[in-house]
Amino acid sequence: MPFIPAYLGRSTAAALLLVLGACAQLPQNVDRPVSTALAAPAGTALATLVQERRRADAARYESGFLLLAGPQAAYGSRLALIDGAQKTLDLQYYAIHVDASTGRLVRGLRAAAERGVRVRILLDDFHSTGRDALVLGLAFVPNIELRLFNPLAGARGSTFSRLLNSAGDASRIQQRMHNKLFLADNVLGVTGGRNLGDAYFGNSLNGNFIDVDVLAAGPIVQDLSRSFDSYWNNERAYPAQSLVSREELQAIRDRARQTDQELAEESARARDPATATSGDQPKPPDGEPRPDGPPTAEQRARAWDEKPLDLRSARFVWAPAAMLADQPGKIPADVPGGPDGARAPGLVVSQPEDKAGVSRSAAALTADSDLAAGSETVVEGLLQLIGQARSDLLIISPYFVPGADMKQAFAAARARGVRIRVLTNSLASNDAPVAHVGYARHREELLKMGIGLYELRSEQAGLGSAFGGSTGSTGGSSVTGESRAMLHSKVLVMDGRLLVVGSMNLDLRSQLQNTEIALLIRSTELSRLAAEQIERGLRERAWHVELVDGSLVWHAPEGSGLPDSRTEPDASLSLRLLLKLFGPLAPDQLL
Repeated sequence: MPFIPAYLGRSTAAALLLVLGACAQLPQNVDRPVSTALAAPAGTALATLVQERRRADAARYESGFLLLAGPQAAYGSRLALIDGAQKTLDLQYYAIHVDASTGRLVRGLRAAAERGVRVRILLDDFHSTGRDALVLGLAFVPNIELRLFNPLAGARGSTFSRLLNSAGDASRIQQRMHNKLFLADNVLGVTGGRNLGDAYFGNSLNGNFIDVDVLAAGPIVQDLSRSFDSYWNNERAYPAQSLVSREELQAIRDRARQTDQELAEESARARDPATATSGDQPKPPDGEPRPDGPPTAEQRARAWDEKPLDLRSARFVWAPAAMLADQPGKIPADVPGGPDGARAPGLVVSQPEDKAGVSRSAAALTADSDLAAGSETVVEGLLQLIGQARSDLLIISPYFVPGADMKQAFAAARARGVRIRVLTNSLASNDAPVAHVGYARHREELLKMGIGLYELRSEQAGLGSAFGGSTGSTGGSSVTGESRAMLHSKVLVMDGRLLVVGSMNLDLRSQLQNTEIALLIRSTELSRLAAEQIERGLRERAWHVELVDGSLVWHAPEGSGLPDSRTEPDASLSLRLLLKLFGPLAPDQLL
């Protein structure tokens, strides 16, 4: 998901923020009670399960990992953490959409709170408007706390109106908390690229994201929890009750019901005007839900048919790992009288544990993490790691807008003989076409460096269960029906030995503005598995872009039966013209 919604356009929203005046202010003197992660997870059922699995595997390392690529595994892992938690659940997300998939997760969170689990939810405030604002109702449920990070002032009727209200604070509003964590009892947790919503779990009828998460077990989760706590207790995190009232939420709920009613009547008239009744289930004539409408009965059924992941049979790979996390101070606080745009950037890097003695693998990861620790941000840390690549780099970045230092790192790696291949969105598969502008303007330069570029084909289910079927990973079914595929995974595999999965894109937004988090896992087994599946995706699911006689050529995926293309494949003429017209006008840092 892009950082500024596609329906607004990222550069359009930025322009609005720059030219319009502010109309509302954030509350002051807000009470933020300090709380932290479960101090002693030992003794919980999940902690016992992790220790049993580690002993059964005779594992040398204390942290284990399972790649979650398919929608079923990604959704099932979160259901399992909700069901298994006894003490705490901590969620940190850029976006939580109110739809069928989230509906089931929310009911699970309510049930966990009722049985005594402390639930903390930290949500970036950009998308909590309209129907999606209804998730804020969890803040009024006993045993559940919900805070909004870097909030926008103003009413929650629409994102557009809140952008207008916050226009005087353009720099801060452009910076978002993009981290993604789902932690249970400080011993098991999911991190990666997925937000919460139907499109991230293969349940949207309009289009689904191809994404990757990792389920982590053991001490590495305590590092993730420390990062969560640093954001939760930060002055940029506002308790939801300080920003929205029960009455406002009820008004939003009433408007949503009215919209649902109107959609139902419109759908009924489209089916049979003579028999239309106001009680019909909303169902547009084309069979797809409206963007502002409720989920269909079929979507609800699919969500409720999903089963929690069986954690006892999951095959973890135990390996040394480290966490890279931007500090919350990367985003300036809205403090009256404080320094304009004051920020405290810095990178938190955890150290890999190796309680059974320092192995070559753990020592190498320690060296990698020490190198990254000298950086200011997650993306800059990854660029430092790229500087150590010896033979091969496989990168997945859905929004790929390389700045000067990224291109310098790539050029230096190519000069050392490193093979570099990058999978990103095609213009047709990109949910934010304006973001494609920043990639397209650098495409020929990257190709001339010798970088292999691949663009996801949108007219299919995409990568499907891209990491399924082997030890250390689990997949599941592909996305729903024939819906559009959109790449959202953020993965790097280096030299067949280091796997990075996180929330970051290789673009200037992730590097300079948004906060991000990533796991570095030193495992030849997981790296091999990931590389094999990515390479299969490059061959069979992506257009291979090359320069032929000075012109761009998109070579069709193997076995697709499609001809090669000399224009952006699967994209309409109007979209291609839009790219050419506005490409030179949009600065990379706003894409």
